[in-house]
Amino acid sequence: MKNQHNNAEPIPSSFFELLEYLKPWRPKTIMASIYSLLNKIFDIAPEVLIGVAVDLVVKKENSFVASLGFESINSQVIFIGAITFVIWALESLFEYLYMIEWRGLAQNVEHHLRIAAYDHAQRLDLDWHERQSTGNITAILNDDINQLERFINNGVNQIIQVTVSTIIIGIIFFYISPLIASMAIIPVPLIFIISLFFQKRLSPRYKSIRDKVGVLSSSIVNNLMAINVIKSFMTFDVEKQTLIRNSKDYQEENIRAIAISSAFNPLIRMGVLAGFLGTMLIGSYLALNGTIEVGSYSVLVFLTQRFLWPFTSLSTLIDDYERSMASCKRIFDMMRVQKKIINIPNAIIPNSMVCNIKFENIVFSYSKKTTLFNGLNINIPFGSSIGVIGDTGSGKTTIAKLLLRLYEPTKGSIILGDYDICELDINYLRNKIGIVSQEPFLFNSSIRDNICYGVEKPLPKEVDRVVSQSQLDEFINNLPNGIDTLVGERGQMLSGGQRQRISIARTLMRNPEVIIFDEATSSVDNRTEQLIQRALFTISKGRTSIIIAHRLSTIRNCNNILVLKHGKIIEQGNHDALLQNKNSYYSKLWKIQTGIHVDT
Repeated sequence: MKNQHNNAEPIPSSFFELLEYLKPWRPKTIMASIYSLLNKIFDIAPEVLIGVAVDLVVKKENSFVASLGFESINSQVIFIGAITFVIWALESLFEYLYMIEWRGLAQNVEHHLRIAAYDHAQRLDLDWHERQSTGNITAILNDDINQLERFINNGVNQIIQVTVSTIIIGIIFFYISPLIASMAIIPVPLIFIISLFFQKRLSPRYKSIRDKVGVLSSSIVNNLMAINVIKSFMTFDVEKQTLIRNSKDYQEENIRAIAISSAFNPLIRMGVLAGFLGTMLIGSYLALNGTIEVGSYSVLVFLTQRFLWPFTSLSTLIDDYERSMASCKRIFDMMRVQKKIINIPNAIIPNSMVCNIKFENIVFSYSKKTTLFNGLNINIPFGSSIGVIGDTGSGKTTIAKLLLRLYEPTKGSIILGDYDICELDINYLRNKIGIVSQEPFLFNSSIRDNICYGVEKPLPKEVDRVVSQSQLDEFINNLPNGIDTLVGERGQMLSGGQRQRISIARTLMRNPEVIIFDEATSSVDNRTEQLIQRALFTISKGRTSIIIAHRLSTIRNCNNILVLKHGKIIEQGNHDALLQNKNSYYSKLWKIQTGIHVDT
């Protein structure tokens, strides 16, 4: 299936993508915003009360409070005290409420976005994963989403409060004195121009920083996964130097961003100072001349700082915003990637996979430069065992990937019974085709859990059956905790042969009708190979087996053996038939592996 994404479609900005993603939490977002707004209103009110209190001291019985019906000085003072208490209590209450709402929202979004991003990533095509680094994907799912959570937790509230503060105080200013209001507002356009200037320069820096985090994370993850190799080759210093370089790149990119963002705050403070001085000097002149009341002048002086001072936090706010939008871009860029291999409408789920398999004129390549298969044809009767051998890069494993629809051929068809593989439901297909890989991955759990992985309600008798079929009894019975023994991370507490047999048992638990063994005996000793061969003989009965191998001893009993070279079948037949031609590739390979001298 072709990618349905239209590359010409404009990509929305990270901020609007975030807003779109927040739609399910719109009621919670609205409530959090209302609490932030009310908190800021009551946060500004004490400055207004200072003016009212000064007005009371200056005018006494003729004060503004007296006009409200409080005639005595004592009643006016008590009224102001009570109002002050209520305002501070409400300001504290709404601060508590907005913190609860924003933090709760941030945690919800972080959780759901991480799950959604992970689920999207794990369902993307295999070719996407093979072109990515595990560390970079990990950085997106952890660091980038955590960065976004911090912004929602605090940054959005700051934006709302700065906006509300600017509007409300601006209205009060213009009400008291349009002249002073104009002086206070003069620095604001300059502040926004400076903000835009720095934002444009910070945005690419933070995108680069997030990318370098991915590189650094990849380096650490890969090294921890390869710790046995590092210890064996004693390359501690080499890897340390590599990590130093990656960490240094990240550090230097951060320093460059800090150098830009640090210059922002002093410039803003100078703008704030200009507005504050203008208000104080002109306000003093107007108050002394009686143009405005002393109480009003007090309000203006205190509110000027409240009006302009929040702009000094713009550097931190823009810094957090740009970091978060860089993280947003990486998250949503990944989530925009679409699967190419998907079910067609009304995908078919047959009654069974008891059918022949045919590869018809398959053309396939991993890149545009080289073609791996160019007209490959294979016929696999149901119930037969097919061996596949060939040099590295000849296409052995690719046959398995195409059959599982992990990749799709450029041309040609893979037919299962009466259906093209593209017509079948992918979940059904992969459930019916089991695969045992060369390097089986085991989870850090018990042997039982690894065997039953993906099976909802495993029956004990089924577990016993697959344990016997995969020749696991031989070592499980000698373990102190038996089948409930923990295997360690990636199964590192077991030998390669033991991990391989657990992988075989795990595949058998799904009772597939087709089973693929991809180099299942390539890294085990001779005795373990015999045990696995015995298991292969047992489990191949009544199902189709495709055995990919380097060791010819593993596939010598197959009904048909395919010899691949450069993506083509150069020889095929059973073991005895292939040996009859003394000059055949298979015959020469057999002699090499059995120790018989071969003239070159």
